[in-house]
Amino acid sequence: MAANKPQQGDATLEGIATADGDAHTSGSTSAHGEALFISPRADFLGGLGWIALGVAVLAGSLMMDRLERQDINPYTIPGLLPGLLGLLLILLGTLMAVRSWARGALRSDTAPTPTAGMASHKRIAMAVALCVIYSAVLVGHGLPFWAGSSLFVFVTILTLQSEARRAAGQRLTARKLATTAVIALGAGIIISVTFQQIFLVRLP
Repeated sequence: MAANKPQQGDATLEGIATADGDAHTSGSTSAHGEALFISPRADFLGGLGWIALGVAVLAGSLMMDRLERQDINPYTIPGLLPGLLGLLLILLGTLMAVRSWARGALRSDTAPTPTAGMASHKRIAMAVALCVIYSAVLVGHGLPFWAGSSLFVFVTILTLQSEARRAAGQRLTARKLATTAVIALGAGIIISVTFQQIFLVRLP
């Protein structure tokens, strides 16, 4: 009996240590999860904003001169591409607003927390900075358009997903880098071919 008492004590200490470790891990995960949480209401307002922007872009494209008297290619008429982009913004904004509404965006308990608002503003600032670098540095300075676009997509995906990877405790593996590179290269080539072959736009 005396010999079994130390073993029981060790088992008890191990159980306490395990429970404490699990609680610490759970608390850390919860803290990271709160930082990444985006409330349904914030998504709903964002969706309405994208819809408004899409409507403005579409209205502006419809007001452009179609140059019918010059007998130009119908795929190159002014306002065609902005109009399509406006419709796409309206569609995606509507889907975003409907999804957030289904998640309870109009309930009073779904207001965004200050931490979530800061995280959202940080992501927006990073996205704007990447777009400025793309338009001011990568395009029109010797680098082919498809290569600059591929590099932009590659860096953007890795940058905007880095916070989620850290919160989930995931590492950036060679497989993820390869997958991101394939997506970025495909996007750069498709965008370049679409603009040059379909819309007949000369790219740098």
